[in-house]
Amino acid sequence: MTQEYTVRSVATDEEEHRPPSRVRAWLGRWRREPGLWRRGIILALIAVGSALLMILHAHIPNKIGNLGSLTETFLPWLGLLIPVILVLALVRRSATALIALLLPAVVWLNLFGGLLTDKSGGGGDFTVATHNVNADNPDPKSTASDLADSGADVIALEELKAAAVPVYEAALAGTYKYHSVQGTVGLWSKYPLSATKPVDIRLGWVRAMRSTVATPEGPVAVYVAHLPSVRVKLHAGFTASQRDKSADALGEAIADEKLNRVILLGDLNGTMNDRSLNAVTSQMRSTQGAAGDGYGFSWPAAFPLARIDQIMVKGVEPTSSWTLPRTGSDHLPIAAKVDLARSEK
Repeated sequence: MTQEYTVRSVATDEEEHRPPSRVRAWLGRWRREPGLWRRGIILALIAVGSALLMILHAHIPNKIGNLGSLTETFLPWLGLLIPVILVLALVRRSATALIALLLPAVVWLNLFGGLLTDKSGGGGDFTVATHNVNADNPDPKSTASDLADSGADVIALEELKAAAVPVYEAALAGTYKYHSVQGTVGLWSKYPLSATKPVDIRLGWVRAMRSTVATPEGPVAVYVAHLPSVRVKLHAGFTASQRDKSADALGEAIADEKLNRVILLGDLNGTMNDRSLNAVTSQMRSTQGAAGDGYGFSWPAAFPLARIDQIMVKGVEPTSSWTLPRTGSDHLPIAAKVDLARSEK
């Protein structure tokens, strides 16, 4: 009697650990399905092609419509192909496509998976924010108030319309005792500013500036920049040549900076993946990449697709980075906290 009971118990345990009958039947049909490996070849090729595109994006030439920069601007979005191919492969019952799908999945996770996690840490003694306020902003006063409420020690504004500058000055005066406007960019600070001047980014008018902020932890060079806009046109592709020239000039100015601690705030009209911003990105760190929570996309505000607004540092330790709530602009404001006490003076 005992032996019979034991055998039945084992059999019952095995049955409990088996997949449900419907799942087993479905898997059985898959194994018996004719053409399991022959179907879905096109899907497999698309999967491999997307992986190669992510791996070799730096080799896509810019000579034809700046196609390389355009691809790099939206490179993380290639990951959307992975669930699409997965569903189609399951519908087609293609083992070949499912195996091929592993390649783009691994590549995408290697390139962008780290941005899915929260890398922000505690600490930090200096908060900065930047915002392209949009020249056509219908409510600059509210935008300024929202930025002041962020608690930032320094705020950079881009795309300042001359007629709106007095509105921003009045709205921010109570929190920020020191400020300077150079052309269409401005810097507001709780601490004294000195050696403030425009930065020539080869445009013929002022869209960049530099100032020394006298923080409690010593002087910090703060740059504010608004690089030229880019457009995607059918006859010309990704029109970014003027932005690229301005990025080179900005990179030269930062390389010549005498202070060890440098913070760049602004709308660069490009992402960290875009090779054309290499003159800047090669010598500075993105606070979002180093200490951000998620991708931190900033444009367009209604449905952010890319982070073209940047906070970058050199000789400064970032501790956290985030986006701020939407204002009357077509960009989201972004902010970051850095630890000046642990940075080289």
